[in-house]
Amino acid sequence: MQKIVFLCIAILCNQFTIAAQDCNLTFKGKVSDFHDSSPIIGASVHILTSNKYTTSDWDGVFEFKNLCTGEIVIEIKHLACETKRISLNLQKNVTREFYLEHHLEELNEVVVTSNTKTAVTSIEQSIKQNTIDHFTDGSLGDALNTISGVSSLNTGNTIVKPMIHGLHSSRLLIINNNVRLYDQEWGDEHAPNVDLNASGKIDVIKGSNTLKYGSDAIGGLILIKPKKYAAKDSIFGSTLISLNSNGLGRSLNSEIVKTYDAGYYSKLQINNRHSGDFKAPNYFLNNTGLESLNASFAFGKNGFEKGFNTYYSFVNNKLGILRASHIGNVGDLVNAIQSDEPLIQDDFSFKIIAPRQEITHHLAKVDFYKRFKDFGKLSLQYDFQSNRRKEFDIRRGNLRNTPVIDLSLITTSIQSDLQVDSFDNLKLNTGILLRYQQNDAISTGVRPLIPDFEKYDAGFYTIGNYSLNENLELNAGVRYDFSYINAQKNYLKADWNTTFNYDELFPQFETGVSNATQIATNPEFTFHNVSASLGLAKQFQNDVALVFNYGLASRVPNPSELFSDGLHHSAARIEIGMLTIDKEVANKFILSLERNNANFGFSINPFYKKIDNFIQLIPTGITTTIRGAFPVWEYNQVNAQIFGVDVDINKKIDTQWDYNGSLSLIKGDNLTENISLINIPAANFSNSISYTNKDLNELIIALKQTTHLRQNQFPDYNFLTFNPVTRQDVFVDISTPPNGFTLFSLQTSAVFSAFKKNDLKIEANVNNLFNVSYRNYLNRFRFFADELGRNVNIKIKLNY
Repeated sequence: MQKIVFLCIAILCNQFTIAAQDCNLTFKGKVSDFHDSSPIIGASVHILTSNKYTTSDWDGVFEFKNLCTGEIVIEIKHLACETKRISLNLQKNVTREFYLEHHLEELNEVVVTSNTKTAVTSIEQSIKQNTIDHFTDGSLGDALNTISGVSSLNTGNTIVKPMIHGLHSSRLLIINNNVRLYDQEWGDEHAPNVDLNASGKIDVIKGSNTLKYGSDAIGGLILIKPKKYAAKDSIFGSTLISLNSNGLGRSLNSEIVKTYDAGYYSKLQINNRHSGDFKAPNYFLNNTGLESLNASFAFGKNGFEKGFNTYYSFVNNKLGILRASHIGNVGDLVNAIQSDEPLIQDDFSFKIIAPRQEITHHLAKVDFYKRFKDFGKLSLQYDFQSNRRKEFDIRRGNLRNTPVIDLSLITTSIQSDLQVDSFDNLKLNTGILLRYQQNDAISTGVRPLIPDFEKYDAGFYTIGNYSLNENLELNAGVRYDFSYINAQKNYLKADWNTTFNYDELFPQFETGVSNATQIATNPEFTFHNVSASLGLAKQFQNDVALVFNYGLASRVPNPSELFSDGLHHSAARIEIGMLTIDKEVANKFILSLERNNANFGFSINPFYKKIDNFIQLIPTGITTTIRGAFPVWEYNQVNAQIFGVDVDINKKIDTQWDYNGSLSLIKGDNLTENISLINIPAANFSNSISYTNKDLNELIIALKQTTHLRQNQFPDYNFLTFNPVTRQDVFVDISTPPNGFTLFSLQTSAVFSAFKKNDLKIEANVNNLFNVSYRNYLNRFRFFADELGRNVNIKIKLNY
């Protein structure tokens, strides 16, 4: 009985306590934009613990009444904003202000369908995911070739170096996941060590809006961006298999992504490519296979107020060099140039022998960002790169497996970036950079082509974007860079004292250490660079915009241009650098008249670049070594100009048929010697027509024509040389370009349902449809062999 009475008293006390709980509290709040504190109207506010709802009014204000004491969880949502969830311990009436990011495109990739375009001062073109998938078994240069004004300098068919308006190597900035790529890009046959499949989008900036990334983008900027993921709990991925008839190549790319509601994400991606000897229409191109293994991992948090990103990528490439490009003597070289077919031919093989390249590249970075209310966003980043390049020549005995060039380049940098966006019409961007590089020329038994060196860089930039009105925008920026190079190099005494007169020009570089044939030196160089940019964009009616860019760019000579000294085996030539090389200074002008409209759009981009002290590598003769006869190429400087126009047109013929066309015209002049510049792309144009049927498995069929005219404006660097076999002078034609060519390609794709919720995309392509034999002026092996013949490609992509 006592237990029953006690239980009843406890129940009554509990009910009294509940009844006495304070449930008369008020929670009042305001939802504002993080950038400018403007009210956000119609935001949904949900108290999850009591399942109560309301929305913000015209002033961004909301209110809940009759709330009880204790902890509550509030969720605030608004269209195109990041959802915010907050916990509060409610003990009294509370009034708080909440800030949402009203520009969600900074967090997620948002696709917007519109016939209008806001004024943007940069002149750029983009490569989206579909195009990246199309070139899954190709290179970055292959994909970029689809953009007008972009071409490539090739060494065979596997080493593809991007060019923008005829400029390449150190004049192009390649930014991979916000890290400037350093992979000994100075060589004409050094392709970028980038796995195209790890990217989500690639922007090519032809104008001068590049100061954030460097002062030396005389050619332009290639911005490789990672994919961005929405803040939701999900796991997804894809696998893409590609098969090629030419070279019997195969490629596999797979990735898996895990995302979380809190904004965390992780991604693992791997790519493997393998191909044997490629084939011209009439013969195999022996020793042109490739083996490639690439992987990347990313982890981070995409929050609005703060977040971080970590990224690591690994690229390992083994590339064969056309066997017929390495010649035994002067007579063989002349015969090779004059022959319609390679002097060395054999059956198909997957084996990669010398000459070949083996390159390993590691890239790692971590960044953190924090936003400050009514001010802006501060980002900090540290990145590290390690590049190991080995070039193998045909060697005998114990040196058979020893490379002739073995270079290890370490690059590390720290940078900060501050974006101030608290002003209505003005956005400021400023930052600093510190970078250190160390190159080690590992002993291989021959004189190193590039010596040991250290390089220190420091930079500071400020950029402003000012919107005069909704249709007119102004951009201006300035950047200062400091560079210091410290090298250790041994010169032949005959070269130092006689050939180049360095003993008189640079006596301060002599260390006092020498032997009978060589002298040890310690070259040191200091450079100061000032660069600037100015952009203006005007938006007109009918989706038409006019954009103007001016840029002042300065480029420090790279170590190859200063110190090269010997046989560059992958290039099959002797290269000579000059200590007298000074920095380049370019004034760049580019104009763009464009109409961004899906039914009918166009872009017309004339450009002009005046480059003082333009550094060029030109042939000067032939020398015979114990490894064979090789052309000699030397660096020098001239004043130059490059000008031309890029044109793009798109037209929707009807709901299922589309037309796209492009034209690129470019001319390069050596003003000092009143001749044309070497390696300037010929005029080229393309036309494509495509059929799309979304109701029939999203079927796409496209036919594309590409024409490159003969380059009739070229410098004459032909020469006579003595052939010791015939004991006669022979004429070596190393300059005359080949004839122009026209190629056709066919592309088809369709999407099918697979495994309930997944889709399967099947793509079939034929390149060089009519198996045309041709040679490209911008392929360094055009002297020895034709380009690739027909290739049938099948791709299968499963999204899951």
